[in-house]
Amino acid sequence: MNKDELLKAISFADNGNWEKAHLTVQDIDNEYAYWIHANLHREEGDISNSKYWYRRAGREYTEVDFKVERENIFKEIKGNL
Repeated sequence: MNKDELLKAISFADNGNWEKAHLTVQDIDNEYAYWIHANLHREEGDISNSKYWYRRAGREYTEVDFKVERENIFKEIKGNL
């Protein structure tokens, strides 16, 4: 698992670089990448695609603030990887 790439994707998203964040996670095959992917598509407004990625990540769809959710993802990655 590439922890650094996952954290980099979160940083890109937090700094408004959706495209770079998406490119960073799209080829990573693990639940955290799927969760970030879900968050990105939700922020983009593509809810059906977002719900697909939440299911792949084993997470419930949420409408929590995007940045708050990314903070939660960041904390889980730091604590578990």
